[in-house]
Parts: sequence; structure tokens; C-alpha cells
Amino acid sequence: MNFPAPTEPTGERAAMDAQLMARIAQGDRDAFAELYARFSGPLYGTALRILQDPAEAQDIVHDGFVAVWNKASTYEPGRGTAFSWALTLVRNRAIDRVRTRRRRNELLAEAPLADTEHLTTDAGPSGSDAAVSGDEARAVRVAVAALPAEQRRALELAFFGGLTQEQIAAQLREPLGTIKARIRRGLIKLRTSLVPSP
Repeated sequence: MNFPAPTEPTGERAAMDAQLMARIAQGDRDAFAELYARFSGPLYGTALRILQDPAEAQDIVHDGFVAVWNKASTYEPGRGTAFSWALTLVRNRAIDRVRTRRRRNELLAEAPLADTEHLTTDAGPSGSDAAVSGDEARAVRVAVAALPAEQRRALELAFFGGLTQEQIAAQLREPLGTIKARIRRGLIKLRTSLVPSP
């Protein structure tokens, strides 16, 4: 299904959207439902164009509407339409998701294959594999929690925070070489604890 590029609403519609936002700021769920019906299609189309993944686009739109609900009181009609405000929320989240994906892929590409092959897969779990995925997720959480704090923090910032190694070094105020070494040692320890001995 093709979604048209979002366009700014007319003056009358923009005024109605602003009224809905004011009601949402007061906790009005009916106003939120009406705004959702108005905005969800174009916002989803925008997220899908950026992410090229329907499931991720749905996640981003959901997150965007949660932000609309939580931040409605911060919306200022004099600075733009409610639609452009919501569009910015969704667009920024979608772009952040793309950057996170890119950073993770760059980090995996920089690490030796032997250190990362157990962290990536080309296909989703088969029916038989799905039964053990919960146990595997628990094993990964336990293995990550067992890492020394500095290695765990560096890996979390890289894989879940979407930061580059340079950004991690700046945030933690550590030399870049130290951060690279921590990530590498952390990946090696994860591999050791997650891959059964022959």
C-alpha cells in the first residue's frame, strides 16, 4: 500500500487539531483517539519511507503517539501545527532508529567475525528454534550482567544506545583505544560464556 507524503492541514483543520491537542493535554482520551485517526496514516507512511520496514514503522508510530499523549501540554500552536509537531516526533524517532541500526552494523563489521558470529543471524527462528529463544535471551542477559561494569557499559552504549566508539569514548571521557579494547574484551567474554565448549 502506498502512503502519500504528508501535507500540512488547512487552516480550519489545523485549528481543530490544536483544539484536540489542548484536550489531550487535559487527559481527554476521546480527543486522543480522534487525533490518532487523523494522523496515524500519514505518520506511518513517513516512518515506513524512512525505515523500509513495516514492523519498525509501526513501533515508531506507537512511540510517537505515546510521546504525543505525554507531551501534549508542551505543544505551542504559535510555533507550528499539531500535525507538523507530531510529524517531527515520529520522523526524529525513525531517523534515530536508522542511525542505531547503522551504528550496530558498523560495530559488528569492525569486530573480528569470530567474536560476533553468535550475535547475528540472517534468518528468524524456525518453529523448533522459537521454543528455545526465551532461554537464549535469558542466557544473553545473564552473560551481559556478568561482564565487568566498564565492558558492560561500553557494549550497552554501542548495541542499545546506537553510539559509535568515538561517541562512547567522548561520553565516558575515556581514550578511544580503551573503549575499543573494552568492547572487544566484552565480546570475547560473551562468546566464551554463550558458546558451549566442544
